[in-house]
Amino acid sequence: MELRHLRYFVAVGEEEHYGRGAQRLRVAQPALSRQIQDLEAEVGFKLFDRLSRGVKLSTAGRLFLEEARRILQQVEDATRRAKRVASGQSGTLRAGFIESMSWHGIVPDSFREFRERQPDAELQIKPLSSLEQIQAVRAGQLDAGFLFTIANIDRELAQLDIALVNLLLAVPKGHPLAKSKTLRLRDLSSASFIWFPRRESPLFYDRLMHACFRGGLKSPRIVQEGLNEATILSLVSCGLGVAFVSSATRWRCPESVVLVSVPDLKLPLPFALIWRKDNESPLLARFVENVGRLSR
Repeated sequence: MELRHLRYFVAVGEEEHYGRGAQRLRVAQPALSRQIQDLEAEVGFKLFDRLSRGVKLSTAGRLFLEEARRILQQVEDATRRAKRVASGQSGTLRAGFIESMSWHGIVPDSFREFRERQPDAELQIKPLSSLEQIQAVRAGQLDAGFLFTIANIDRELAQLDIALVNLLLAVPKGHPLAKSKTLRLRDLSSASFIWFPRRESPLFYDRLMHACFRGGLKSPRIVQEGLNEATILSLVSCGLGVAFVSSATRWRCPESVVLVSVPDLKLPLPFALIWRKDNESPLLARFVENVGRLSR
């Protein structure tokens, strides 16, 4: 049984006339009659009672008509939904992001435009570290991720470079360092630091330590660790110490924290969008295209 048989049957059943059914379908009446006969032979019972003028649905035919309509409607609905997914108008996009970069710029702008341009699509977003996002995109748990690309990413991943983010020193308001106009790394030798654990990003941790060493801050005095920038800022705000944070912090910096430039700390963080090269989602393609436009 094919969908064609059901469409032919519905047309004849609703018209209760072969001629009008053929006209409605724009097919020859003999061909239509043969298709109905084939359908009756396949289901094993009569769908119509033949009359002198036209036909009349049998009792079984009336029930079959209801089910045939439902099946055809389901196929139509499924086709329409699939077309929207294929064209990138519908479906689900799963995106990760660095929480510290979500307050201003590309990340919130791209999410907002996604919702405006694809109102029927579902957007699932999740704050994760850069390492967690790489693992999730690689495993197919995320479609894309906004992250810091300290090292070269895997060959199966594509990358769209967005920006370079600099580091600033977060200092409690009223701290002597907050008043310095020409702060350098060597001036921080006695400062109490809040740092992130090395396991969170070993490569960046080592590069930051090396940059500090070259600038005269040979052994930062770390008094507390924080897993993420929000925690680190909170600890700085409480007066526990100072910390290096991304320049994006200025968009959500607590009032009790001052951001100070350290000119000889030259360690820009590459910020990018990544996704699997073999991910053929039209929704993802639209999202990548939009992020590329926003980043130009």
